[in-house]
Amino acid sequence: MISVTDVARGKILELMAAQGKDGLALRFGVRGRGAGGFVYQLAFVDRAERAPDDVAVESGALLVLVDAESVSSVTGATIDYVDQGGDAGFKIDNPNPLWADPVALDVQRVLDEDINPAVASHGGFVTLLDVKDGVAYVQLGGGCQGCGMADVTLKQGIETRIRERVPTIAGVVDSTDHAGGTNPYFRPAKGGRSPYGG
Repeated sequence: MISVTDVARGKILELMAAQGKDGLALRFGVRGRGAGGFVYQLAFVDRAERAPDDVAVESGALLVLVDAESVSSVTGATIDYVDQGGDAGFKIDNPNPLWADPVALDVQRVLDEDINPAVASHGGFVTLLDVKDGVAYVQLGGGCQGCGMADVTLKQGIETRIRERVPTIAGVVDSTDHAGGTNPYFRPAKGGRSPYGG
């Protein structure tokens, strides 16, 4: 399903040991998608937190838990650890396409070409989480997370542009935890739903 190189496994087990807790597993999955590809989740969790639909992969002494929603996006992926001249970190080699759904691919293109270059000037970015039943679910990050203008940006900028270029999208839902941002002043629109309906 997925593989972990010897170097990555050694580094992960070293980091786990530094936590001072026994019975840890690595949770691995897709948190979102951006211009650079998949945005991954790599986190230590207690083995007891394994969900019934998690896929468990044993790699030596390391247990990797993959959530059911991420399985199709990470099957065949390899987790590696690279240290090149002080620039060290985990690298994921993933053969899977960013989006299999052509509508989601079109929305991602709008984010990459139009929206993210515009919000980058304010230190923000927008990640597409999913597209279901004609609704695009997005998450705002950087300067956009918690910004007092996030609702206006979403409704008058992001949603308008996506709907112009991808007419099959009926609405855009902001799934961001704005209270956790650096500017936690966001107040969602009443009901938190798109004025376009769906």
